[in-house]
Amino acid sequence: MEKNDIILIHGTNYKVMAKKVMEAAKVAEDIGDKKKKIALKPNLVTAKAPSSGATTHSELLAGVIEYLQEHGFENITIMEGSWVGDRTGEAFRAAGYDMVCSRYHVPFVDLQRDTWKEYDAAGMKIKLCDQAASVDYMINMPVLKGHCQTTVTCALKNNKGVIPNQEKRHFHTMGLHKPIAHLNTIARNDFILVDNICGDLDFEEGGNPVVMNRVLGFKDPVLCDAFVCDSMGYSIQDVPYIPLAEKLGVGSTDTAHANMIYLNQPDQAGVKFRMTHRVQKLAAYTEPKDACSACYGSLIYALDRLNDAGYLRRGLPSVAIGQGYQDQPEGCAEIGVGRCTKCCKKSLTGCPPKAADIVEFLKENWD
Repeated sequence: MEKNDIILIHGTNYKVMAKKVMEAAKVAEDIGDKKKKIALKPNLVTAKAPSSGATTHSELLAGVIEYLQEHGFENITIMEGSWVGDRTGEAFRAAGYDMVCSRYHVPFVDLQRDTWKEYDAAGMKIKLCDQAASVDYMINMPVLKGHCQTTVTCALKNNKGVIPNQEKRHFHTMGLHKPIAHLNTIARNDFILVDNICGDLDFEEGGNPVVMNRVLGFKDPVLCDAFVCDSMGYSIQDVPYIPLAEKLGVGSTDTAHANMIYLNQPDQAGVKFRMTHRVQKLAAYTEPKDACSACYGSLIYALDRLNDAGYLRRGLPSVAIGQGYQDQPEGCAEIGVGRCTKCCKKSLTGCPPKAADIVEFLKENWD
């Protein structure tokens, strides 16, 4: 897998999806030596089930572990340190990781209890947990979701889990963006498997999950987070640690020239979406007919950006979306998004279109 590759797979069998992404990325070949120490770094920010939109799904960890064990790797660890104020052990059980560790005989390391050393991170002194520093190959497994302080969170910010609690507090006193960027000059990102199943709309603790039913694979954490901005309707300038990490040489934000590798298409017609009241309010501006998760989720993120900008208070026409529009007559609806809505008077192509593109399309056609 190359640094500019982005692997995408859609579905609801998350364990199988994780294995297929690992296979497509040829992670076993990338690791090489079977004796290397491999770590899985999920997002266990708080003690909530993954369905809340806060934490990494246990099925993804199961899929990654099965893939590694089937390829002869045995020195595998899951490691994480929840945020200050939450106990990692409680989050570990709430997310179902205790059963994964038991089933596959893989140990869990609570980094809140680990020792640490201080390192030079491109001119900034940062403390890094010893267990994380000793890893030969780190598989970063963040959740693609919103964040109340940094706007979005994914690969780069997920590495806050490999620093001790006192350093996390220090990050907040410095302002999160600069230290997050510098941290990623010393924290490993050998492979990134992104949980884009139902990340929260705009809050790292969950509560408003947006169903996407998608898993992504990256080698470049900066490219990953730039893609997240596109997916949620933001600019990288809205998330200062992303362009700063690029300047520090961590990776590239050039999503325009990324090589998209689609392992399948988002064709799950008739998916029932679990919506909180807030997501339901955004969905009220849509006219879905057999919409797939990824396309509908992109539209929800875009509508949230437009709501922030005041567009949804104007009594605008509903947005058509879904495969049910494929056989409809020309001009069947005023406006639609996704390649299935070509019949609409105005339509944005894409399968699924990015939220950033939907935002611009709706702005142009609603004005």
